[in-house]
Amino acid sequence: MCVREVRTFMERKATEKAVFAAGCFWGVEETFRTVNGVISTRVGYTGGTKVNPTYEDVCGHDTGHAEAVEVTFDPEKVSYRELLNIFWDIHDPTTKNRQGPDVGSQYRSAIFHTTPEQERDAKDALKEIEKAGVYGRPIVTEIVPAAEFYEAEDYHQKYLMKRGRKYCG
Repeated sequence: MCVREVRTFMERKATEKAVFAAGCFWGVEETFRTVNGVISTRVGYTGGTKVNPTYEDVCGHDTGHAEAVEVTFDPEKVSYRELLNIFWDIHDPTTKNRQGPDVGSQYRSAIFHTTPEQERDAKDALKEIEKAGVYGRPIVTEIVPAAEFYEAEDYHQKYLMKRGRKYCG
């Protein structure tokens, strides 16, 4: 590696992680997975009390976890604010514990911020959307600190991509 390449590599901002819950994680992951600047995605469970929950545990409504997507992204190519805009667009943030036919607290709308800057950006975006009256109803999205993220079972990872689909249903 030449000196210029080393300098460019060292000056480059590190990747960041964002965690979003917006209903069933299959469609949410597929949307974020295809965004330019997103390096990787993984689906899992966060925001609950049980250590290493399984899909069956989470569906039992006793763990408090949400189905979520962890997005690793390059902030030089896509900003957190752009990811927030996608988050707001892909689900209904006005329905508590429900997205479409999926009902339960695991399908809640939540932003799990990983930095103080993410918290500020998420709260600012929420205020802007509420002020603009975009949804016509109160937004119930939780904006909370990121908790332990437990990766979901392998068969859930890139579920729609593996099946050649872009959307659920």
